[in-house]
Amino acid sequence: MTDTATAPDVQGAQKPTTKPARPFFSSGPCAKPPGWDASKLAAASLGRSHRSKIGKTRLQYCIDLMREVLGLPDTHRIGIVPGSDTGAFEMAMWTMLGARPVTALAWESFGEGWVTDAVKQLKIDPTVVRADYGQLPDLDAIDWSNDVLFTWNGTTSGVRVPNADFIPEDREGLSFADATSGVFAYDIDWAKIDVATFSWQKVLGGEGAHGVLILGPRAVERLESYTPAWPLPKVFRLVSKGKLAEGVFKGETINTPSMLAVEDAIFALEWAKGLGEGGLIARSDANAAALDAIVEARDWLGHLAADPATRSRTSVCLTVAGADEAFIKTMAGLLEKEGAAYDVAGYRDAPAGLRIWCGATVDTADIEALGPWLDWAYATAKAG
Repeated sequence: MTDTATAPDVQGAQKPTTKPARPFFSSGPCAKPPGWDASKLAAASLGRSHRSKIGKTRLQYCIDLMREVLGLPDTHRIGIVPGSDTGAFEMAMWTMLGARPVTALAWESFGEGWVTDAVKQLKIDPTVVRADYGQLPDLDAIDWSNDVLFTWNGTTSGVRVPNADFIPEDREGLSFADATSGVFAYDIDWAKIDVATFSWQKVLGGEGAHGVLILGPRAVERLESYTPAWPLPKVFRLVSKGKLAEGVFKGETINTPSMLAVEDAIFALEWAKGLGEGGLIARSDANAAALDAIVEARDWLGHLAADPATRSRTSVCLTVAGADEAFIKTMAGLLEKEGAAYDVAGYRDAPAGLRIWCGATVDTADIEALGPWLDWAYATAKAG
């Protein structure tokens, strides 16, 4: 943590004397892993073709590290695809939906985005199950004869599924999990997941633009047995001559990846490997607990997700008493100007509030140091 001089703000509120050492609380791209430095990235693949021997080797190594850290079974394939998590989930929707009825769950903005695509773009007339921001729909009421789309961790609402128990082993449809702020932060039962997507920019603190697509055996079976009624752009094509394009899952990307972003992801994954998935989860849990303590001590702060069992431990969304969008913008601007916290305003489509990233790349001491700065920003915004 870094010290700053004590200075009174208007109306007598005092600025804290200590700042978070790394005030990076954005929910994506998120804080880099501790100790990250651009000079530490392996450079041999930079300026080389992704189709060169070293390019393919590094892409495959990145895939292998993701499998190892996640404990992903050999039954599931991992591919690096374009367009961040959005591109990966769109790829899954466009290539596999339409074979059977679809249920789409939406309790935050990205889930609503998948509903829009299913209804307006693919025109498949899904059953839509919604819940308000901060809530979770009745997961036990889902018809699993349908394909089911859901977000594992609602990044913009701070609400997550508690576990995979609501997904039956004998499901007829496929489970599609947008897990971008969930992987590496929760223990996911991969036997229950047919399709999962994420991006490096969340819990790993990697760079944007690249997505990761995980396919279980039932998803592969769907791809090889079903042809959608609509045309597929080149960047979505996962099948060639009726068979899965296996190269995509061996580092042969569909389009040109950034090898700099790949090396950055490898750095993060090697750091994560040193901790193990349990260590990553423990860091997120400790950060979320530290933020919980801050909230509990302040009557003007609250959690948008009221139920602790379904409250995110990564993208934690907070309510601020009496605050509207302009008030939150003022608070976030004050914190950024002081270098105390960056990018903490809630998502643009969510209710006005704060959003604090508590993923594994954040240090708990920085969460703890944030509390007094929230007090100062709140008091200053109120006085203004």
